[in-house]
Amino acid sequence: MANAGIQLLGFTLAFLGFIGLIASTVMVEWKASSYAGDNIITAQALYEGLWKTCASQSTGQVQCKVYDSLLQLPGIVQGTRGLMLCAIMMCFISIMLDMVGMRCTTCMSEQPEQKDKVALAGGVIFIIAGVLALVGTSWYGQRIAQEFYDPFTPTNSKYEFGSALFVGWGAAALIIIGGSFLCCNCSSKGSGKSPRYPAPRSAGQPDKNFV
Repeated sequence: MANAGIQLLGFTLAFLGFIGLIASTVMVEWKASSYAGDNIITAQALYEGLWKTCASQSTGQVQCKVYDSLLQLPGIVQGTRGLMLCAIMMCFISIMLDMVGMRCTTCMSEQPEQKDKVALAGGVIFIIAGVLALVGTSWYGQRIAQEFYDPFTPTNSKYEFGSALFVGWGAAALIIIGGSFLCCNCSSKGSGKSPRYPAPRSAGQPDKNFV
């Protein structure tokens, strides 16, 4: 039961990370306009995401525009898109596997060893998906920091970390932790085998006493 509880905890954490990963991917606040410097513009705030850009006016009006061309996008945006989408697809596959392989489900209950292997495979895929998401968000964040500290970048063109990055980092951490819990196997190797007892003595065999 302890192993089943750990698996359920890991699945819950990974599933929450999966939801956060989807939210981070569709959010537009991957980077937000910076107000550092002397020329502070408070009339509007600019946001850029993986799919569109938005401008928020001080009056509360928000205008968004979807990227016109895929081929004209910067390589950082295209690469991060691919990593995040791959991570989401791998998480979905892991969820399907773990719903079959976890001990709290009835699927494959007649084959406990195979069931544990399916859960282990789902946990490994969860960890890989979390690493992909972590690489994508960290790569995007590193580019923002690099452009922010570049002295040749104009002050009004500098951006800072958006809320989507923090959501993505948290989601990646939850997925990796949840996948690690799913990979834990508390059962012993011989749990599926019957215990071994000494062979019973035959009725006609006399006891031997040794001095």
